[in-house]
Amino acid sequence: MKTLTKNEKEILLKSIRTIENFPKPGIGFKDITTLLGDAKAYALLMNHLKDRYENENIDYIAGIESRGFIFGASLATMLGVRFVPIRKPGKLPYTTISEKYSLEYGVDEVEIHIDAFKCEKENPNVLLIDDLIATGGTAKAAVTLINKAGANCKEVCFVINLKFLNGDKEIQKIVPVYSVLEID
Repeated sequence: MKTLTKNEKEILLKSIRTIENFPKPGIGFKDITTLLGDAKAYALLMNHLKDRYENENIDYIAGIESRGFIFGASLATMLGVRFVPIRKPGKLPYTTISEKYSLEYGVDEVEIHIDAFKCEKENPNVLLIDDLIATGGTAKAAVTLINKAGANCKEVCFVINLKFLNGDKEIQKIVPVYSVLEID
């Protein structure tokens, strides 16, 4: 699989703005809207992901609400596969299944349509994608949900991995993780 050069990673990193003290003091929020607004950087990222996954027997791309939709739907189109949204409760119009996960301050939940992975293939392969992994609770719940829905989560892909939070460690116990950019 193709890997990015140091220069290509720098182009992507420079296209991502950091907002200090957002959403609360002490947090440096990684704002991908500037990456989305940079046509060359976005094309570099999406072409890299296409090259990485085009021969990996992926049947579906699942994206986590909401920024995972942006990367996931684009990549699904480029690969000619189906896209499945993973959403917060109450947002999907058809019958859903859900998975709860713990937060520092309580519990949250993600949902998927019960027939999201209905196709001619048994246990279709799914790539899960999101913009960023921090503590990993949402992504781990999404992997569990994909598998519960009758599919095989083949890999989880993040544009940014905040390595110092170790969110990828728990997910790697159940499925491979690929991060385009890693921030220590």
